[in-house]
Amino acid sequence: MRLTKGRTRETEFRGRRSQTEFGNERPHFRENSTMPFSRREFLAASTATVIASSLAPAAEPKPKKLVLLAGTPSHGPGDHEFNAGVQLLDKCLKQVKGLETVVVLNGYPKDDSILDTADAILCYADGSDRHPLVLEKRLERIGALMKKGVGLMCAHFGVEVKKDLGGPEFQNWIGGYYEHMYSCNPFWSPEFKTFPDHPICRGVKPFTIRDEWYFNMRFRDEMKGITPILSAIPSDKVRNGPYVYPQGPYKHIQEATGRSEAMMWAYERPDGGRGVGFTGGHVHRNWLEPNFRKVALNALLWICKIDVPKDGVESTVTEDDIKANLDPKGKK
Repeated sequence: MRLTKGRTRETEFRGRRSQTEFGNERPHFRENSTMPFSRREFLAASTATVIASSLAPAAEPKPKKLVLLAGTPSHGPGDHEFNAGVQLLDKCLKQVKGLETVVVLNGYPKDDSILDTADAILCYADGSDRHPLVLEKRLERIGALMKKGVGLMCAHFGVEVKKDLGGPEFQNWIGGYYEHMYSCNPFWSPEFKTFPDHPICRGVKPFTIRDEWYFNMRFRDEMKGITPILSAIPSDKVRNGPYVYPQGPYKHIQEATGRSEAMMWAYERPDGGRGVGFTGGHVHRNWLEPNFRKVALNALLWICKIDVPKDGVESTVTEDDIKANLDPKGKK
C-alpha cells in the first residue's frame, strides 16, 4: 500500500520513539521529543566519542602480588632474623609502583589461599627438615603454583632441601639447591666485582661483605636457563674450611681451587616462571649494605615480572630499621 500525505507510522530511531509524517511535507515531531541526528550529525558525534575514548586515561593494570614468607625463629640474636628481614624488605618495596606485598610471619601461612593469587613468593626461612615449602607434604601444593608460572625466590637456609625430598623440585623451580655434604657453608667475605647484563644487576656496584655465603650448589645440568648473579672466587683458605656445618673440608671443594662460584643466581623456567636463589642473609645487619640490599630487592621485582628500574630499586635503611621487629632471642 502506498503511503499518502497525512498517513503516519511509529518508528524507532537510536532507541527513541518518534512519530514521522510521510508525504511532501517535512517531518515534524512531538513536543518535548528528542530530535534524531542527521547522518552528518551522527558521524560527528560518533567521531567525538571515539576521540574522547582514546584520550581517556587507561585503567591502571592490576598490581603484581608478592608474598614475603618468613620462617620461624632460629639461631641467636641478629642471625636468621627472618621475621625482621621480610618486614624490612617489605618496607623497602612500599614505594614500588604496581606491586602489592603480603607479609607472612613465623612460618607457612595457616590459610594458604593467599598463595593462590600470588605472582611470586619469597621464602626466607630455615631449610632441610624445617623447610616450610617442604613440610607436611607441601611440595605438591607449591608445585601446582609453579606450573601456573608463579615466581619463587629462596634466601639463605631456604635454598637447602634434601636430595630426595625437594631437590628435584628446587632444580625445576629455582634452578638449584644446597645439597648436604656436596655444597658448603663457610663464613667469608667474597668480592663481587663484576655483574652480568641482567635486570637484577641494575644499579648494583661492586661490594664485599662477610656472611655465611654458601657455594657449590647442585645446579641443573649444564646450568641450562641459569644466570649467575653474584659470583666470586673463594681463596684456598676458604675452600679448606672450616665450614659452619659440617666443618669439612670436602675434597671436591678443595680440588676446585681457582673456580668462580655462584652465590646468587636467576633461573628462567620453561613454563615462563622465574626463580632466584640467594645464599646470603645469615647476618641481619648486612641489610644495611646498599648493594647487598639492592640486588635482593631487584630480584624480588624480577620474579614478579615487574620491570626493574635502570638504577635498581632505591631504598634507605637506618639503624632503627635494623633493630625493628627482631625476634625475642635475648640481647646480642
